Amino acid sequence: MEAAIVVILLANITLLAYLIWRVRKGGGDASSLMLLQNQLQDLSRTVEQKLEGGTNRMFESMKAQFGESQRLASDIRDLVAKQLTEVAREQTKTNEATARFMTIAEQLANLEKVLKHQKQRGNLGEASLELILTNILGGSGTFQMQYQFPGGETVDAAIFTKEGIIPVDAKFSLDNYNRLLSAVDDAQRLELEKDFKNDLKLRIDECAKYVRVKDGTLPFAFMYIPAEAIYYDLLINEIGSVKVNTRNLIDYAYNEKKVIIVSPTTFAAYLQSVLYGFKAFKIEETAKDIAKNVENLSRHLKAYEDYYKKLGSSLSTTVNHYNAGSKELGKIDKDVLRITGESAALDAPLLEKPALADER
Repeated sequence: MEAAIVVILLANITLLAYLIWRVRKGGGDASSLMLLQNQLQDLSRTVEQKLEGGTNRMFESMKAQFGESQRLASDIRDLVAKQLTEVAREQTKTNEATARFMTIAEQLANLEKVLKHQKQRGNLGEASLELILTNILGGSGTFQMQYQFPGGETVDAAIFTKEGIIPVDAKFSLDNYNRLLSAVDDAQRLELEKDFKNDLKLRIDECAKYVRVKDGTLPFAFMYIPAEAIYYDLLINEIGSVKVNTRNLIDYAYNEKKVIIVSPTTFAAYLQSVLYGFKAFKIEETAKDIAKNVENLSRHLKAYEDYYKKLGSSLSTTVNHYNAGSKELGKIDKDVLRITGESAALDAPLLEKPALADER
């Protein structure tokens, strides 16, 4: 648009210069001056119109561009606000996750502190043992924690069954196990493995002392290891002690010491069998009660039958006496007939005596 205005201006200026030159050359006649004036007016009008039109179009264009800029700015502002809100939400989630992670880390640190002390490890093992017993057997006298034998020795738990007491002792050989895991060479690993297994063998021997048939226990005991990893190691390794040759530790415990080594998982399975035994015992006791009640019912029915027979006999005797009296009454009627010549109509119907069971 600006280029067209410039071209028109240049053309008009050229024409104006040409007319001025003609006027000067021709001596300045009136017609030439009039023509020059008209050309100047036309040039002024044209320039004014072009400038006004260009200005209006430029204003409308700037107005449209300003509106578009405002819309884009508003969209960008909304998008930025949405993104900031999302960032804030994600930051909140991150903070919450970090807080949970820190809580878990603190709990793990506390657990590590607990596991570093043998007494606290023992308490942890007993707590997990009691939890399993409570969840599976319940707490209604089916077991007792810290059960004391007549001799004064105390086992971690005792399960009471119909056949006898099942002692349960919790063992946790974590120190030797951790040293074995951190062994740096084969020689050290073999030595630590021997120490670890010998320590477990000692724990088996300690648990075996709770097998006391004379004190009412069953001929076996459970040795509860509250760590699946240690129990798994027992399943895949052989003992290195000369006393027990090279047999598996679990076989040594069961065959020689009558000790069943269990982990939390396997102990729960054993307890299910014990629970079925409890249920069978309850069914047996219920069956005994039913048999006793049936026996009482039979006795009561027999007594009722005896009394019923006696009642039948009494009724039969009464009917016999009644019928005999009726017959005598008939004789009296005959006597009256002989004396007076008229019958007194003294007649009583005879009754049938009840049929007793013996007579059927």
